[in-house]
Amino acid sequence: MSQLFITCAPAMENLLVDELASLDIAAKPGHGGVRADATLQNAYRICLWSRLASRVLWPLIEGEAKDADDVYNLAAKVLWPSLFDVGCRFAVDFTGSNSEVRHTQFGAMKIKDAVVDVFREERGKRPEVDLKAPDIRVHAHLGKKGLAIYLDLVGRPLHQRGYRTQAGEAPLKESLAAAILYKMGWHKDPSLDYLVDPMCGSGTLVIEAALIRGKRAPGLKRDFAFVHWNQHDPALWNAEVKAAIDAAQPIDAKFFGYDSDKRVIEKARNNAKTAGVGRALTFETQPLKELGDKPGERGLILCNPPYGERLGDMAEVLYLYRELGVKARNFMGWKLGVYTGSSESLRQLKLLKSNQWQLNNGAIEAVLASYELDERQGEAKAEVANVDQAVLTGPVEAYANRLKKNIKALEKWAKREGIDAYRLYDADLPDYNAAVDRYGDRIVIQEYAPPKSIEPEKAARRLQDLIVATVAITGVKADKIAVKTRARQSGSNQYEKLESRRQHFWVEEYGVRCQVNLFDYLDTGLFLDHRLTRKRVGEMAQGKRFLNLFCYTGTATLHAAKGGAMTTTSVDMSRTYLDWAEQNLRGNGFTGRQHELVQANVLDWLNRCQQKFDLVFVDPPTFSNSKRMEASFDVQRDHVELLEHISHVLVPGAVVIFSNNKRHFKMDNDAVQAMGFSVEDISKSTLPEDYKRNPHIHVCFKLVFAP
Repeated sequence: MSQLFITCAPAMENLLVDELASLDIAAKPGHGGVRADATLQNAYRICLWSRLASRVLWPLIEGEAKDADDVYNLAAKVLWPSLFDVGCRFAVDFTGSNSEVRHTQFGAMKIKDAVVDVFREERGKRPEVDLKAPDIRVHAHLGKKGLAIYLDLVGRPLHQRGYRTQAGEAPLKESLAAAILYKMGWHKDPSLDYLVDPMCGSGTLVIEAALIRGKRAPGLKRDFAFVHWNQHDPALWNAEVKAAIDAAQPIDAKFFGYDSDKRVIEKARNNAKTAGVGRALTFETQPLKELGDKPGERGLILCNPPYGERLGDMAEVLYLYRELGVKARNFMGWKLGVYTGSSESLRQLKLLKSNQWQLNNGAIEAVLASYELDERQGEAKAEVANVDQAVLTGPVEAYANRLKKNIKALEKWAKREGIDAYRLYDADLPDYNAAVDRYGDRIVIQEYAPPKSIEPEKAARRLQDLIVATVAITGVKADKIAVKTRARQSGSNQYEKLESRRQHFWVEEYGVRCQVNLFDYLDTGLFLDHRLTRKRVGEMAQGKRFLNLFCYTGTATLHAAKGGAMTTTSVDMSRTYLDWAEQNLRGNGFTGRQHELVQANVLDWLNRCQQKFDLVFVDPPTFSNSKRMEASFDVQRDHVELLEHISHVLVPGAVVIFSNNKRHFKMDNDAVQAMGFSVEDISKSTLPEDYKRNPHIHVCFKLVFAP
């Protein structure tokens, strides 16, 4: 007998075999699906009952297909008008390839041509193609064994049950939610009287659990493509539907879904109502930290916490897992299942794992971890008293002690200096290779990219330990900690957007207010190592015409304006950063025509400039290949040319403060002096107290123009 191919997500094949066995359908697993006897009853029953399958494919023809002509000829052997009417719209899905048929669109086109040609020959007219909402969908796969062509009986994938009209930000597919529940044994353990999802989102896990417990067929509330198939048997289908309706049972378990977002809770309630289980489920707005004691003796806590896909969220996500581990200990006698795309974060639960399965969420690698909440968990290294009181033992203790020492040394200094933003730690210990910066009541952790010799898992564990220790030592809440990875940058990468939180706030620096943003960009809007350089600019600015090149967010301009500059001109290619600079100026009360902001390529602007300046601050990028520039810029290679352009806009006696962050930068003194500049290296005197451990963070020169 020919075989149905029932598709499913990878790693679900064996689960699907077991599920079909419960429907009295024998199946064998394959790659990306299973095979079962091609009977109408099997097909209808799978469409109605499978919670795991994606598509049910009815076999039409198989054969050798070495090239495009073979694909066409094999498809042309199918008597398509016997399968569907000419008034039906159709589409062809094609997967696979070989040396002659390399593109799936080309393979689909050859089959489409065959379908159309057979209809024209048999009926004198052809059906229309509709790629978005076809009545009939043909599926073809080209593999090593040849070409197999199927009729898709489903239409929309089976995970689209028809109840989820509203979803949260990152909803689980219904089939994945069912697989998670199957793995946790929900479908075969009647002793589990309760299910609690403390981070339920739009409620998919809770709703699927209720549908399973109530034996509600997931396909009852949707339509199917097979109604357009000429071999469809309405009587047999209606009998299967009636049997599915009759099989439903009262839902005896109790279900609770909680989320801190009241908007998604309302979506969850609406979805549950549409699914027909609204009365059996309780959804409430409640953050994880308010989760109470277990409502009964035996049940399942099941959740899909945030993955922390954005690195900046890592601190907050880690503490969410720590909170979950603490709250789970109030549910002794229960089971806990955590589905996550961040397997390393499971360490923060501080629980002994019973089992773990790889179960990807589409392209996202993810795992399901299972825990028995019993007396064995007392042996785990639990921090049950207070989630914010981490027990810092092992290698991370050295980092914690160093951070304490640095804070003690720097806090009083920062207060005396009148600065809110400064570096607390800068890779002091080789095992914890990161920088930790304080910005008022917030923290930025910048992990330096680990060397290839360090295993990624080990590096991830160290970073997590560093984050936990930083929260514990500084007392800064996890939601106020931004985490970033700083690798060697090329071009304009340091200015590229990471997120879009738009959480700007102000910090003080020597009487100047600077607006910073810790999450949206790799850099924050304030280069802390240039703090003394900016202060020096302010002290030199009285009555001067000041020019700030590659101005970024204009913080040097703020100091010049505060220092009494007659005029300021700030030049940068980025509109985003010039807008930021304008906000900085306005926030300090510096407005008017005397403060000019110019969006331009610096070298082009210098060539056109007719003004003269007394004081210039220039802090060019180490390297840039911005699309707005005709050629790349390398500070070592091009600094002489840059300074020559600058010299044309200077008055005699003008001062240029030239700095950059290129390691091992070497000023071409002979060439620069030949232009009429005297050169003084002021790198050491512009190195702030909090950067003493990193004397090579930048170089800085004072150039006096005396042509």
